[in-house]
Amino acid sequence: MRFARTLSAVTACLALLALRAAAAEPVRVAAASDLRYALAELRTQHVSARPGASIELVFGSSGKLAAQIANGAPFDLFFSADAAYPRRLRDKGLCAGEPRLYARGRLVVWCPREPAGSVTIADLAAPRFRKLAIANPRHAPYGQRARQALEKAGVLSAVEQRLVLGENVSQAAQLVESGAAEVGLVALSLLFNPSLERADRYTLVPESMHQPLDQSFCVLERAAANSEAVAFASYCESQAARDTLRRYGFATPGGKFP
Repeated sequence: MRFARTLSAVTACLALLALRAAAAEPVRVAAASDLRYALAELRTQHVSARPGASIELVFGSSGKLAAQIANGAPFDLFFSADAAYPRRLRDKGLCAGEPRLYARGRLVVWCPREPAGSVTIADLAAPRFRKLAIANPRHAPYGQRARQALEKAGVLSAVEQRLVLGENVSQAAQLVESGAAEVGLVALSLLFNPSLERADRYTLVPESMHQPLDQSFCVLERAAANSEAVAFASYCESQAARDTLRRYGFATPGGKFP
């Protein structure tokens, strides 16, 4: 009897330690790279209001992140730059509930060496633009939309051999920032990085030139009972979070682009 009571006590202690260890693990968030600055600010806001919360952000192209999740990568939340990827994960039974729309992104022509608004997508065929950076369209939504816009503008064939590809839209912006490309088709949200020089030298690409960048997120099935993951997901749908997203150039449900 004494042995049984001791065994029960040990089992209870181990269960408690396991629960504490699970609670101490950070919420792991896979996020599209256009959210690099906006989502980092949302994390700061959330953690400041919820002491003890720990959130780890991993950025990349939506397509690659979705593939990693489908192959068992241990993420709790997935924020995509294209609503199609969370839908596919839902169809595979990997989402806890329906994906939710959180923002719409915006594609811009960013050319730091030219005055703001002076370079349109139709101008990119000009020989002075020797390298044009875009995200890899095989797995990056902004790269897919960039190709659509170039084709719509009638300049895709002229610039095809001058394209340089970033693995994601953040890397495409870095190619422009470093001078490896004179111009890029990148996410407006990335130009709100306060340390970025000449970030205001961009031109909006008309939304009629590409499919919309409707962005959705989902709580992944493995985190369905993770209260910290659910709490951060809820915060990202709050009015305060939407106000922050709009400051980074996103439209939000019920909102408009600045």
